[in-house]
Amino acid sequence: MRIAAIDIGTNSVHMIVCRIRPDLSFEVVDREKDMIRLGAGSLDGGALSVPAIATAMQTLSKFRRLADSHGVDEVIASATSAVREAENGGDFVAAVHRDLGFRVRVISGTEEARLIHQAAAYATGVGAHSAVVVDVGGGSTEITLGTARRMALGRSFKLGVIRLTERFVKSDPLSGRDERRLVKHIRKEVRGFVKQVVKRGFRRVIGTSGTMLALGPLAMGVRHVPDEVRNLRIEARQFRRLRKRLTGLTLDERLKLPGLDPRRADLAVAGAVLIDTLLSELGAEDVALSDFSLREGLVLDYIQRNRAHIHTVDRYPDVRRRSVIELGERCRYYPAHAQQVARLALVLFDATKADHRLGDREREWLEYAALLHDIGAHISYERHHKHSHYLISNGGLRGFERDEIGMIALVARYHRQATPRKTHTGFSALDRQGRLVVRVLAALLRLAEGLDRSHAQVIDGLRIREDHGDLVIRVSSAGDTELELWAAERHARPLITEIGRPIRFEVTPAAGRAGRRAIAAQVPYAQHAQHAAHVSRPSVRRRGHRRLRKDDAARPARQVARRQRAQGVRH
Repeated sequence: MRIAAIDIGTNSVHMIVCRIRPDLSFEVVDREKDMIRLGAGSLDGGALSVPAIATAMQTLSKFRRLADSHGVDEVIASATSAVREAENGGDFVAAVHRDLGFRVRVISGTEEARLIHQAAAYATGVGAHSAVVVDVGGGSTEITLGTARRMALGRSFKLGVIRLTERFVKSDPLSGRDERRLVKHIRKEVRGFVKQVVKRGFRRVIGTSGTMLALGPLAMGVRHVPDEVRNLRIEARQFRRLRKRLTGLTLDERLKLPGLDPRRADLAVAGAVLIDTLLSELGAEDVALSDFSLREGLVLDYIQRNRAHIHTVDRYPDVRRRSVIELGERCRYYPAHAQQVARLALVLFDATKADHRLGDREREWLEYAALLHDIGAHISYERHHKHSHYLISNGGLRGFERDEIGMIALVARYHRQATPRKTHTGFSALDRQGRLVVRVLAALLRLAEGLDRSHAQVIDGLRIREDHGDLVIRVSSAGDTELELWAAERHARPLITEIGRPIRFEVTPAAGRAGRRAIAAQVPYAQHAQHAAHVSRPSVRRRGHRRLRKDDAARPARQVARRQRAQGVRH
């Protein structure tokens, strides 16, 4: 399975494309980012600017195309501080869903902290020892304490580098007065929480996200950011020296600084002061860098929450089939019976193709309707065919057009009891061809359902041929097919009407001579082809002949058949 995880931050938008392995680990197969500064000028309750929104939509559109090129099964996206605080953040999220087709979850600061901690602890091998994770973003900074298994403390502070730069960096280079004001503000915000962290104790500090990864190598004096920064350790005194260096440089000088991304030159001063102050408050001697952050946390969280779904994706790569199977599983369907009915329905469809002249699309609808025809029993067995119609219509099937879902739901609705009528809601809205398709597919499904009436899959296969205008269905079975043949005769009438010819049933034992004698004793009307059961008219059914809405398969097959035969069913 492949997923794309998108982090819409205040400063940058990141995406990773991951392949989830069968053991539920994952590998990143592609990554992309764009520094768009979505939250610039809009923090603390302002509105996202029109140009920023336009740039974000262009970036997300490119990310969507990249994800599609990798054939991802899911796109999971989150938005943080900028969208969370903006007065028009909801409008932005709605526009992404409308124009790009994926949902963006706006997460709280606490949830952001939890996901970041989960990713950083996973990447750096924290294990059972407590560690502090510091994530410096554009709009906020998250500080957490915990082990690899859980976050014990976590909080999000409005201390992002864009926010601090806009509020406190008023001079170039930064004046001593502005620097003191900035440090005082940071300490005021974090001191109470940091005291709790220090009191509990920790073994190490881990730094994540763009600002930390950009300034860390610079603090070490590295001219180029190394390809692998995970677990790279920078001493706190190196950050202190970097802070002093950057606060003494003008913007033009910082733009020429080797190893510093020019796009971060205006934010680097506030970032260096923030990191140095936090490490000082924590009393940390060094910080280990981690390239895992919120986007990887989204992936890990998705894996934890969707283990069954991931295994289903591996079994069913096609999104339509997978969506059908997942709906069936959510409704606790009986897969053995559903698959048997689908298998028999497709055999019947293929054998009668010259009569109904339907194509591959309708064949697929029939299969999916057969797989889901009984899910309504999840609500109640009474009227379960109508419940199936409702669940299929509203079950969130993915990969289908709306009219396709409607057709599948209608075919499942008519697998029992009433046949389609123009007065029925849904069916009446179809055009002439649509009504024909529903009638034919429902007739095929109804007969296939009868051929597994016992839900025991006693029929091994069907061989269908034409004999003097009749459709002869030869049933192969090694078991007792009496109940199946009785039900098939009762349900064959709609198909006879649609194809315009009689149907006969024959039995071919799958066992040897002893098996043939046993089946012949059980099914006297199907001993030989010349005595085959012939269905050219509906069976006689009197009032009260069968208690409707009661599953007669709960009794032995012979008992059911004897009871029904005694009440006047003709074979």
